[in-house]
Amino acid sequence: MSLTSFLKHKDVKNALERTFKKPQFNLQAELLAPPLTNNYSLVGTAFDYLFRFYIKRLNPDAVEHSWVSESALCYLLMGPHGVPIDYKIIEKVEKTIQYAKKAYSEYINTGIMNHDLFKTVLLLAQIDSVYREGARAIYRNGFLDESNIDENDIKDLRNLISIVKPEYFKSRKICILNPTFGKASRLVGGADCDLIIDDAIIDIKTTKKLDLTRNYFDQLIGYYILYTIGNIDGMPTDCKVKRLGIYFSRYAYLLFIDVLDVIKENFFDFVNWFEKKASERFGRRL
Repeated sequence: MSLTSFLKHKDVKNALERTFKKPQFNLQAELLAPPLTNNYSLVGTAFDYLFRFYIKRLNPDAVEHSWVSESALCYLLMGPHGVPIDYKIIEKVEKTIQYAKKAYSEYINTGIMNHDLFKTVLLLAQIDSVYREGARAIYRNGFLDESNIDENDIKDLRNLISIVKPEYFKSRKICILNPTFGKASRLVGGADCDLIIDDAIIDIKTTKKLDLTRNYFDQLIGYYILYTIGNIDGMPTDCKVKRLGIYFSRYAYLLFIDVLDVIKENFFDFVNWFEKKASERFGRRL
């Protein structure tokens, strides 16, 4: 279980809705990069990787954490998982990650996003599914089969990265990729967000709809609660989160919410309730 699944529990969801009023925005922008296949989740996860690679080249001093795909590999190596494990597949996972590291390093050095890099992030997205869904994901038809990669997904990724506006993501002081929330991440069985830029937590949404949904808003609040409990690994103590953001990648639209606009005087009471509830649910105490 993770922060995402924890936030979906009825009592937690209801408490968030009672305590935090979702801001109303009239979001309007042109759909610049419409999806080209139905592989929405796969392309979304692949773009998360590609986008973070781009941000690292834009901000060379960005703090990096391990990839979810690396955690998935560790998960497979630890076993048992309730399903038989083909160790040839584990070896393939390991080699795919190694190749991805090489492709990533080449991009950082050259600034060129070649076909191999796009293909690699689509394979990493498949590996991520092991961490989120369990070991059964390795037996999904076509798992890590390069011949099954849809060229339209690669074209989609090219379109998405081509419309990113670098001025939105050039940090002035701090940039953290795939940040985690110290002890608070462990409290909910795992939690990381996409990006920290200066005073903002930013989540990437590769979705057809330009809409701040209740689920998206709750996720941002969840991140801020975890930050309040456990801080952010790699973030200097003199840096504070003051904004919560969503980058709608198909629109190249970056939305920010000021923390003070949604956090009220009873916030710390809610944080205490949240921490207690998570401890009960996951059996972990800080």
